[in-house]
Amino acid sequence: MIKPNFFLISGGPGVGKTTLLEELRRRGERVVEETHRRLIREGRAESGSSRLGSLAAREDIARFEAMKGVQERVFFDRGIVDSLTPQAPPWMWAAAKRLRYNELVFTPPPWPEIYTQDAERRQTFEDCLATHEAIRRQLLDLGYQPITVPRGAVEARAAFILEVTASLGFGA
Repeated sequence: MIKPNFFLISGGPGVGKTTLLEELRRRGERVVEETHRRLIREGRAESGSSRLGSLAAREDIARFEAMKGVQERVFFDRGIVDSLTPQAPPWMWAAAKRLRYNELVFTPPPWPEIYTQDAERRQTFEDCLATHEAIRRQLLDLGYQPITVPRGAVEARAAFILEVTASLGFGA
């Protein structure tokens, strides 16, 4: 199932994805919150654990399938592909290949000036860089086209995403 109106915002930790999604929501866009951070906050899994990836993937798959009839533009703060690792079980890989977002995936770049650690994000900035590159490689391997979101004020970053998606026929 391919949903070209489902837009994924992906990348390493602390690159501003959630802030960007909050700005899109403020502008009236439909957004889906990140599953990983919520699961960590709820104490259901530890950051970086295989349990976290499995729980997040199951929830992201259920969300995707529940929204299959949605025709409007939707922005996801991470998605099914973000739970994959080379060691992920076959069911996760099969779901990522079967349930497809728009081929363009927005990837805000690592940005040391905005990177912060907190109770849910314990990775160093160097870890962020490595994770970000691994995610971009994985997106390419899965047939997606990562689009780097330019650095700048969150309003400009959101405008960039809205312009790109509108140029594809989704949104105003």
